[in-house]
Parts: sequence; C-alpha cells; structure tokens
Amino acid sequence: MTPSLPVLYSFRRCPYAMRARLALAVSGQRCELREVTLRDKPPEMLAASPKGTVPVLVLPDGQVIDESLDIMLWALGQNDPEHWLVPQHGSMADMQALISQNDDEFKQHLDRYKYPNRYPQESAGDAQSFAQAHRADGARWLSGMERMLSDGWLFGPNASLADMALLPFVRQFAHTDKAWFAAQPWPRLQAWLAGFEASTLYQSVMEKHAPWRVAPE
Repeated sequence: MTPSLPVLYSFRRCPYAMRARLALAVSGQRCELREVTLRDKPPEMLAASPKGTVPVLVLPDGQVIDESLDIMLWALGQNDPEHWLVPQHGSMADMQALISQNDDEFKQHLDRYKYPNRYPQESAGDAQSFAQAHRADGARWLSGMERMLSDGWLFGPNASLADMALLPFVRQFAHTDKAWFAAQPWPRLQAWLAGFEASTLYQSVMEKHAPWRVAPE
C-alpha cells in the first residue's frame, strides 16, 4: 500500500535530522516520522537509502531524498512561509557557502571535540589535548559567526535557511561543555542559540518518540 504522506526516518539528536525536521515543520509539510535506533536501523530505511544515515525522506511516489539540506530545500520549495530561502542580506549562494563550511570544516572540529576517543590514530593517545585543540579551531569559526550576527540572525533581522541549517550543530558544540561555552565572549551567538532553543519551532521538532517498528500483522 502506497503511503499517503512522506515518510521521514530520523534520529532525534542528530543535527542533520534536526535541520530537516525544522524545515518540514516550518513549511507545514506533514509526514510520517519514524524515529530510528542507529545501532538497529530498520531494513525499510536501508532499502530506501543503503548508506544508512539519517535523515531519509521517502515521498509518496517513491522518490528518496537522503541529504539533509536537500530535504530542507524540498520542504521549503513546497512552502516557505517565513522566507528562509530569501535572506535580507546576501544571496542563496552565500547561504549555501556558509552551510558548506559548517558541514565540512566546523563539523570536523565538532566531532573531534565532542568524541575525541573515536579518533585514536589522530589523537596520538592524548584525547584531552586533541579535543581542546579542535575546540579552539571550532571556536575560531564561531567567532566569525558572532560578527555575522549583528542583526540578530546570520543574514539579516530574520531567520534564514543558513541559521536553521547551522543552529543544530552550534547547539551540539555548546552542549559539549556548557560552562565553557557560556564563558566565551559571544553574546550574539549565545542569544541566537538561546532564542532558538526557547522557540516553539525547536520545541516541536524535539519531542521524544519511541523507536519505530513495523506493526505486527
């Protein structure tokens, strides 16, 4: 039986899945949310996207979108009520360039700061110093974002695609050591993140769901 709604395979805390859920929610696009356990991925998800990473969006016609930014663009292409695709300053190309830097450069530092024990060959047995070095590299990148937030958001006085694509990753960085993050000279960045976490939109996409399983016949 063909589903009548898109199916989203997601993992609540994954920043890639989070950004996809944000765009789907703001666009008003209803979907069937299937929360997965990453250690026990459902075969239905793997059949749709063999690479096995979330998020995965399966449309009713069978089309599969398994890159988080592509899911955001698809959802906002259906409906963009808050004009995330139209920044007040800069262009779509500028936003995409910043997102690419986040997904490549910043994400590399974030992973090594948050999970240094996953990289023993790189850390040379000193996980603590390794993590702190990558925290410092990530901090330099965040300092640039602090300067960009002069109007409250990255590309003007209202939220954009770039803000919502980056905020889940900055949140993960901040939560790795909340006291350290709060002590940094980043008042704009800290207010930007706090406002996001207090928003109704964020709260709506962070509701907890039990892992999805096929209902027994």
